[in-house]
Amino acid sequence: MGFIIKDKRSFDEQGELREKDAKGETVKEKPKQETPGKEAGSPPLPEVNFASLILSLSSTAFLHFGEIPDPVTGEKKKDLPLAKHVIDTIAMLKEKTEGNLAKEEKQFIENILSELRLHFVKAK
Repeated sequence: MGFIIKDKRSFDEQGELREKDAKGETVKEKPKQETPGKEAGSPPLPEVNFASLILSLSSTAFLHFGEIPDPVTGEKKKDLPLAKHVIDTIAMLKEKTEGNLAKEEKQFIENILSELRLHFVKAK
C-alpha cells in the first residue's frame, strides 16, 4: 500500500489563493505553461548548449576586463581578479569535460581560453 499525499495549502506557487471544491477541499490548478523569453518585446533566447555557456562566461570575463559596460550601471569597470576567476572557471570546465566534447566544442573552448589568457596578460 502506497502513500497518498494531498496538498492542503491555500495558496499556489505564485502566492495566489486556490479555488475550493464543493467539499471545501482545495482544487489543484493545472500549472500554467510559460515559455521563457516569449514575453512581448523580449528577444528570443539563444539555444542552450555548451558553446553558449562558454560564450556567456567569456562575455563575463570581458565585462571584468572593462571592455563591456556593466548592464546595470552602464559603466566600464576593470576587475582583473574576477576576470581571472572566470578564465579559471572555463579552464576547469575544459578539464572536467575532457573526452566528452565534440571536436568543434573542444576547439571552441581552446580558442576562447587562448584569447582570454592573452587578453589577461595584456591587461596586467
